[in-house]
Amino acid sequence: MTDVSTPTGPGRVRTDGGGGGVGVGSDGDDGAASEAADGDGSGRLRLACCQVEQRPGDVEGNVARAIDRVEAAAADGADLVTLPELFSVGYFAFESYAREAEPLGGPTLDRLAEVAADEGIWLLAGSVVEDLAASADAGFEVPEPEGLANTAVLFDRDGGRRAVYRKQHLFGYGSAEDRLLVAGERLPVTTLEGFEVGITTCYDLRFPELYGQLLDGGATLVLVPSAWPYPRVEHWTTLARARAIENATYLAAVNGAGEFDDATLLGRTTVYDPWGTPLASAGDDAATVTATLDPARVAAVRDEFPAIGDRRR
Repeated sequence: MTDVSTPTGPGRVRTDGGGGGVGVGSDGDDGAASEAADGDGSGRLRLACCQVEQRPGDVEGNVARAIDRVEAAAADGADLVTLPELFSVGYFAFESYAREAEPLGGPTLDRLAEVAADEGIWLLAGSVVEDLAASADAGFEVPEPEGLANTAVLFDRDGGRRAVYRKQHLFGYGSAEDRLLVAGERLPVTTLEGFEVGITTCYDLRFPELYGQLLDGGATLVLVPSAWPYPRVEHWTTLARARAIENATYLAAVNGAGEFDDATLLGRTTVYDPWGTPLASAGDDAATVTATLDPARVAAVRDEFPAIGDRRR
């Protein structure tokens, strides 16, 4: 696999060649200037979103491809790396959910915790199919004593588990998710080196009240691992951008790539700034999208256009 990097102002995209991604700059800076700003002690965060190719039910191969991208992003200077929804089993491989489910301390998540520690990065392990009974037996709090959940886990630079989010809105339109999985209940916000980070998953994007709750919890960056398929391209781009604008927050919409029997993931992973401006984005092939985020930007936007203060509850 040969990666080709293309500078794109404050964000850039890394693809597998063949035009898989397009980066969009928002302020006219060139790529070199943006790269030079990283790691300068300013409090900025280098974010890498791995749009991993998923093959149905190929857990070993999917995880290997994900780890390759994570390690490449870390070598490229990322502070925080994110993976897509159900990147290991593949979202639409419903028949594999029960067989591949694992507890929070299971092999896939333990392996990713080790990668985070070895590379010294924060890592959002997209999401995996969690075996709730096995997690409960291991001493973890769960929303139900048994069943399966769509669970995202955030690891810190030491491989410590810092946040667990179980998808709250389960998709039913042409999907078996709402029949197979248990909805989550908690909505954590986690401090991450100058940012307050919230996590939601894919279909959650259609429910703005969830993002209002994250705003109330202090969120300044929201990570959205997803498995969004064709043909709903405009929904994907519009909803993610709207959630960033409404809450004047950074938002990373991290999609997968790949084909299933009845669906094709549309890719288009995008990082939005608090104005809703795309900082970097990809096409529909496997790619790694990077952007540099500044926590001071959130406060500046909220001060300049203080619509949040006019919310009525």
